[in-house]
Amino acid sequence: MVTQVPPSGFKGRGALANPANRFDSQRTEELDDGWYQEEQPNSIETQLLIDSSRSIIARNDSPDIPYDQSINPYRGCEHGCVFCLSGDTPILMGDGTTRALERVRAGDEIYGTVRDGWYRRYTRTRVLAHWSVIKPAWRITLEDGSTFLAGADHRFLTERGWKFVSGSEQGANRRPHLTTGNKLMGTGAFATPQAQGDDYRRGYLSGLIRGDGMIGEYYYPRTTRGGSRQAQFRLALCDTQALDRAAEWLAGLGVETRRFTFSVAAGNHRGAEAIRTHARPNVERVREVIAWPDLPTRSWSAGFLAGIFDAEGSYSDGILRISNTDAGIIQRIQESLRAWRFKFVVERPVVRVGKPIEVIRVLGGLKEHLRFFHSVDPAISRKRDIAGQRLKSGASLCVTAVEPAGTTMRLYDITTGTEDFIANGVVSHNCYARPTHAYLGMSPGIDFETRLTYKPEAAQLLRQELARPGYVCRHIMLGSNTDPYQPVERKLRITRSILEVLAEARHPVAITTRGTLLLRDLDLLAPMAEQGLVMVMYSITTFDADLKRRLEPRSAASEARLHAMRALRAAGVPVGVLAAPIIPAINDCELETILERAAEAGANHAGYVLLRLPLEVKDLFRQWLAVHMPDRAGHVMSLINAAREGKDNSSQFGVRMRGTGAWAQLLRDRFRLAGRRLGFNTERRIQLATDLFRPPETGGQIGLGF
Repeated sequence: MVTQVPPSGFKGRGALANPANRFDSQRTEELDDGWYQEEQPNSIETQLLIDSSRSIIARNDSPDIPYDQSINPYRGCEHGCVFCLSGDTPILMGDGTTRALERVRAGDEIYGTVRDGWYRRYTRTRVLAHWSVIKPAWRITLEDGSTFLAGADHRFLTERGWKFVSGSEQGANRRPHLTTGNKLMGTGAFATPQAQGDDYRRGYLSGLIRGDGMIGEYYYPRTTRGGSRQAQFRLALCDTQALDRAAEWLAGLGVETRRFTFSVAAGNHRGAEAIRTHARPNVERVREVIAWPDLPTRSWSAGFLAGIFDAEGSYSDGILRISNTDAGIIQRIQESLRAWRFKFVVERPVVRVGKPIEVIRVLGGLKEHLRFFHSVDPAISRKRDIAGQRLKSGASLCVTAVEPAGTTMRLYDITTGTEDFIANGVVSHNCYARPTHAYLGMSPGIDFETRLTYKPEAAQLLRQELARPGYVCRHIMLGSNTDPYQPVERKLRITRSILEVLAEARHPVAITTRGTLLLRDLDLLAPMAEQGLVMVMYSITTFDADLKRRLEPRSAASEARLHAMRALRAAGVPVGVLAAPIIPAINDCELETILERAAEAGANHAGYVLLRLPLEVKDLFRQWLAVHMPDRAGHVMSLINAAREGKDNSSQFGVRMRGTGAWAQLLRDRFRLAGRRLGFNTERRIQLATDLFRPPETGGQIGLGF
């Protein structure tokens, strides 16, 4: 059970409690199917919504997909909420950094907004709950080129109030919804942090030490014999975040330092901690590390800006300043800001005593200040505080398109004390109200109220479709968008009812799933397999547990999928494996392992798909790389671009699933050789019997029983 966060921050809620999501505490053990969890005593009963549409079979004519007919028994998932964003959406945390939505947890401090008179202002709040669902995604494109992936019922704050992603002007779906021309409120897309490699670290240490450190020599007298000259390096700071970073990075460069208390807090004066070393080789190494580079890289400049800001910068009342008296440092600050295309002014306040000081002020308001914080990433979190600033929207955030993304994916949501949060620079709502509450006048309702859309008459609709005189039998893919074995399938049995009709009609079907619930239906699948009417495909991405948690945090364990494959083969059901997606320099090295282990489990059909990054996911994947694989992000994207004719993605039929170029050809050859060695059928089209088909009885007339 996930620890509860008291719902004291819920405003206007109809519920008195906020029970934990019954799936949020699941753990993926060796044979855990990644789906099922017994309901907790206080969990709320799932609300099931009927899909009244009369269509049942979806059709496509893409040459890259090995089927042209599909059925999806469920839309959505048995989790509690429909207001969701893509897991890679960066959320503004309370310390001024960003974190992917899928990694945010209950109890985390983030930024939301509160109304103050005529204005909204940024404020810190707590995450009260976090969960995910699998459902169709919509893509929202803004004027600045940024995109969002969200569920249809997610709401964004616009210049005209809160609006759902989709809706209609009249009828049952009437509600305020986004249209082209609406303007979202916020600062716009967050910047991706600079990778903190060797250049960045040297730049940071140079800025921090030149701003607040001391390097030099002093004469040490002795009473018994002549004195000596001592080398010294010391760095004293009130903020331990910057000091900790400096000590760690110096140690990584071969400079060991000693920590000590520099001054004790007294009255209005803050205490300070310090690090130092007197070893001459260490001091000389520090000089070498912080030396000005002849040709500073963009990464070094980012690090230098972060370091000098931690040492000499300030941020208050919405003004970002960096001050210094050294002309050389002022010049480097300006050069580094220009390298990152920040606009600034240099001010010279009147100083009557001491050296003249110069102040560099970064222009552009909160949008540019957040870009500074996120791009260069200073260590001191108190200097990133934006609480109390007014919510302004000077960015180009007009909506240019709202459209279905054409994909079903895992989406995430959170509940906060302010009922909103900042998602990639725009304000997002997180209330749990029913989709109709906005226009029916309902209160926000009960937290974690689950909704699942299903067709109770799916079997009858399919029966009528198959019985039509003009129907041509071609195999159907069951679960092309959403897993047909949702947790609620255990009691609704919609998928099973569809299989019963297909079995009766001797209709071929291929099933795609990642769980083990389909083993319940072996009594149907095994006889169909004897007639060549069924095949089950399992998608496996990796056997690395840590990588799986980052790539597929809520999917079934790969070992559980192998266990199900063995059981299916033992019952005579053909099983295939899909190595997907293959990501260069991340999991491509596992291609042969995936195929070999699947072959051992009984798979006789295999395929693979090279990672695709269409418009709705390319930026999200880059953000995922920056968070999870910063050390190889550039290398991964260079390999992807090489396989996509220099682009992030290719939509060209025939090559979009496999790619082109030398690297893609090497992957293709590896798959072909492994498939031949292991005896796999690697044909794209699944061959199932169609000549046994017989139209099912429609139930319109009672038989005479002869």
